[in-house]
Formats: sequence, C-alpha cells, structure tokens
Amino acid sequence: MTKPMPAAFLGHGSPMNALEANRFSSAWRAFGASVPTPRAVLAISAHWFIDSTAVTAMAQPRTIHDFYGFPRELFEVQYPAPGDPTLAEEIAEVVKPTEAALDRGEWGLDHGTWSVLVHAFPNADIPVLQLAINAAKDAAYHFDLGARLAPLRERGVLILGSGNVVHNLRALDWKQQDLGFDWAHRFDDAARELMTDRPAELPGLASHPDYRLAVPTTDHYFPLLYLAGLASAAGRSTDVLVDGCTYGSISMTCYTLDADCPTGREEGPAAPIPDPKVIAPEDTNL
Repeated sequence: MTKPMPAAFLGHGSPMNALEANRFSSAWRAFGASVPTPRAVLAISAHWFIDSTAVTAMAQPRTIHDFYGFPRELFEVQYPAPGDPTLAEEIAEVVKPTEAALDRGEWGLDHGTWSVLVHAFPNADIPVLQLAINAAKDAAYHFDLGARLAPLRERGVLILGSGNVVHNLRALDWKQQDLGFDWAHRFDDAARELMTDRPAELPGLASHPDYRLAVPTTDHYFPLLYLAGLASAAGRSTDVLVDGCTYGSISMTCYTLDADCPTGREEGPAAPIPDPKVIAPEDTNL
C-alpha cells in the first residue's frame, strides 16, 4: 500500500522569511526536499479568512502581496505555481456534506502560502490550491474539516497549514527578536504536548488560561486544527519540525505528519518585522 502524502503546519511569521536564510526557512527547505513530489499542495493559510468555506479553482493563481511596510524586494516576489481546477472540484466533493465554494478568480496565493513554499518547493512547478478558513465556524468545525481532507493524502496531495500557534501583534516586543514571553511559551508548550501525543484533543486547548493572550484572533491558530484533524484521522501524532518564539508574542513552531525530515543547518532568529511605527496595532497581516 502506498504511504499517504505527508502533511504539515508551518509557523510562517514575518513575510520577510521568504527572503531570508534562517533556521526556520532552512527547516521548510528540508521538509520540501524530504517528501515525495506531491500531485499538488493544498494550503490552509491564515490570510484567507472569510465568511465561508471555499477553494481556489483557477488555472493560474496570482501571487498576492497582502501586507504593507515591507521592502520593495518582498513585493517583487512572485510564486507562479499553477492551480488545478479539476482537483478543486475533487476537494469540494471530498468535504461533503460541508459546502466548499469554487473560487475561480477572486483569490490566489497569499503570503501565508508562498512565503513558505518559496523554500519548500522553490521551482513553483507543483500545482497549489488554497482552502479558505471560514471565520464564522468554531474550532470543532475546522478540526473536523481537516479530518475530512484525509483521503486527499492517499491521492498524492500534500496538505499544508500555515499560521502561528501564538500570534499576538499587539504584544510584540522589538527587543526580543529570538525570545518569547512566559505566557507564549506556556501556550506553545501545551499545544506541543497535544500535537505530539493527543492531537484529537487540540480543540480543547481553547480552555487554556493563556489562550486569550496567545490567540486574540483565530485566523493564525485555526490552520493548526487542520493538521490535528488529519493526525487524528490517521491515528497518529505529529512531530516538531522546528520551534521557537520571536518578538515575545509569536510562535514559529512547525509540525509534520508522516514526514521523515531533518532540519537544516542555518541558525539565527526569524526574519525581522518592520518598525512598529509602520504597522498599525490592529494589523494582522503577518
């Protein structure tokens, strides 16, 4: 029997990680190099957070630069991976009775997807689709939807969640580029305990005392639930690919499922975030 395609959750942090060589981008490269060539990648990015469930269904998704205040070099990055409209229809069938609309032109590939794929699959020659996160639904919905996607792994589709376990931009401390607050580490550690032992219990992490600080908005956290759902469906736990916090209040911890993946050799903190005077306190475009 053919092994299912691996799956992953990558803590993407600043879009600048797309341009930098550090221990996180090195780990993403190692992951991409270690897995079998996928039929396609289905990404669940924190940055397509809308009021419905949808999947991109265009032949050539555009590269979306959904941020501001960063260097021009970052806005010039293109990730011209093809789409796969036929696979989009297949995904819509797989998740039934959940209804997934087919987006034939509105969205594309946002930086939650391409900032990690430029390292994992730098040739941009593998079809990439995105699944929107339905902002109107709770954690149980997203966990269950992740489990519904499990048959796609048997069909060669690599499922990738991209967000951050801890993501609180209001609490950023620019003096702690490679450190995390105590509460950030506590929540990150609690998530790790579940993901590496009992992923089926991850939806219950919302009761953790540090949840409101770690997850002031659910957009970056919910992609982790998709990997937890996949792990639960497979009856297996996940492995830590690389971990660490940045700027006090962002976790860069990444997880893999069914992947034999050594991390890279680069050291150093995650990529920088622009000066706080440039980013509005309520901005979540990281």
